[in-house]
Amino acid sequence: MSEWDSDKQPGWGDEPAQPEEKGQGASSGKKGWFGKKQPAMPPESGRDWRLIEKLVMSLQAEQRRSRRWGIFFKFLTFGYLFVLLFLIRSPIGDGMAGATGAHTALVEVNGTIAADELASADNLVGALRSAFEAENSRAVVLRINSPGGSPVQSGYVYDEIKRLREEYPDKKLYAVISDIGASGAYYIAAAADEIYANRASLVGSIGVVAGGFGFTGLMEKLGVDRRLYTAGENKAFLDPFSPEREGEVAFWQSVLENTHKQFVEAVKAGRGDRLAENEELFSGLVWSGEQALELGLIDGLGSTSWVARQLVGEEKLVDYSRNRSPFQELVDQLGVAVGEGVASRMLESRLEIR
Repeated sequence: MSEWDSDKQPGWGDEPAQPEEKGQGASSGKKGWFGKKQPAMPPESGRDWRLIEKLVMSLQAEQRRSRRWGIFFKFLTFGYLFVLLFLIRSPIGDGMAGATGAHTALVEVNGTIAADELASADNLVGALRSAFEAENSRAVVLRINSPGGSPVQSGYVYDEIKRLREEYPDKKLYAVISDIGASGAYYIAAAADEIYANRASLVGSIGVVAGGFGFTGLMEKLGVDRRLYTAGENKAFLDPFSPEREGEVAFWQSVLENTHKQFVEAVKAGRGDRLAENEELFSGLVWSGEQALELGLIDGLGSTSWVARQLVGEEKLVDYSRNRSPFQELVDQLGVAVGEGVASRMLESRLEIR
């Protein structure tokens, strides 16, 4: 049996081989290159292997940690998506909570009145119906803080208020203007039994406005040609990239005047002989609450809580307003629609009551 087959196993970091006795050199054919003993690993090599072993173990531990964190973040992502889907599917809430016992119903009109806004006719009409239909509501307060908006949406709400007042003659509807109740917002308020505001509130602006931009001068400077193809002579009506035509402007003015007439008639029908005789009443001007009281645009100065306490006799307010879903609120806070709003303002001519 050769010395390589010896039973003795070499250990890590064995002592280095001792020098051979005289006469037993490395050239001996029987003893091989390392003499009688098996080749021993120097101490430096043993330390290297231990370092490699530690490195491998640390890599394995790091992989385990990575897997655990990966699982954690996957669960977190699934949870986030689940919550997001829930928020998307959650409908617009009616805002009514704890409507037990006698109370004063509250409906908010906040922001621009438009079909795609919170103060749309669908939301306001639905909230008003719920408020009037509630058995324990003694009266309805329409709290307004809006500069106006679409005459169509305002007209829908105005007509529904008139209908609800006829259907529920025992329930009064009070409009309370906070910061501003102008144009389309005042259109809606005119349908109420009574209107109240703060002395510094902005009230009125009974008029109609439509605006846009003309880019023809800029296009000439840039050397841009307008190429527009239509079927129907008025299909490109008031195109902002084409020169104005007197006939189109005159026709559009007649549309504005007709809409203004509808607005004036609605205010006169709602306010009746409470309106003062003043030539500028329907000129589109806006007044403070004190001035509006003198002109008969409002019936008094007071807040929502004052109306509920002093006029209705039920200080408890229950909000029937329709609110946005949490997901919609998040999107609005992130400002996703800012660019779209700016572009639509620049490129579209919008009819609004102001």
